[in-house]
Amino acid sequence: MNISAQTTDSKTPAHQHVYAELRQMILFGDLAPGQAVTIQGLVTRLNAGMTPVREALRRLIAEGALTLQGNRRVSVPVLTLSGVEELGFMRLTLEPELTRRAARHMTSKSLDKLRGIDAALNAAITAGDIGGYLTHNYRFHSVIYDNADAPIMAATVDRLWLSFGPSLRVVCGRFGTANLPDKHADLLAAFERQDVEAAATAMAEDVSQGTKQVSAALATS
Repeated sequence: MNISAQTTDSKTPAHQHVYAELRQMILFGDLAPGQAVTIQGLVTRLNAGMTPVREALRRLIAEGALTLQGNRRVSVPVLTLSGVEELGFMRLTLEPELTRRAARHMTSKSLDKLRGIDAALNAAITAGDIGGYLTHNYRFHSVIYDNADAPIMAATVDRLWLSFGPSLRVVCGRFGTANLPDKHADLLAAFERQDVEAAATAMAEDVSQGTKQVSAALATS
């Protein structure tokens, strides 16, 4: 998984900074599905040059995270029910397996990091902090998948999250944070006792709950 938007430094090329920031805006729903924005508007919003913004947009369009429209506008694609079903199927295929592999490689340092992130996530849920929930939820999963030692699968999952994230933000905005999916306590317990299959099962349940909530929200919209 990729959290480069939060870890770039002054040596990173301008286009990579812009890509990371724009990617995070999409991932965490700061750009709503279907919301059209102009390229010039993004230049202003990101306080960046036209060239790095265009380069970032090309990458994100190629990844399916943005759709190019007329009049120099782009938008985040609107997920359909069939699209959510496809994403759910792919996530359920890959994420439990990544979790299974991560459980075999989990270190005490990574486990402590997961506990800290989960504590921050729970605080965000209690406070109704949607942005905090989305950020910490992504970080929690990122740490797990980074421990799986399966970079091809992890990169694929990261792209799936880029398609799924904006719609999850819509769900949060509509229903709040109180009933959001969270099987993280079960995941942590499974990691602590080194129960590989229990960890994979908890992840499958976490993914299934999130997919069902997004599908239900789209069905009533």
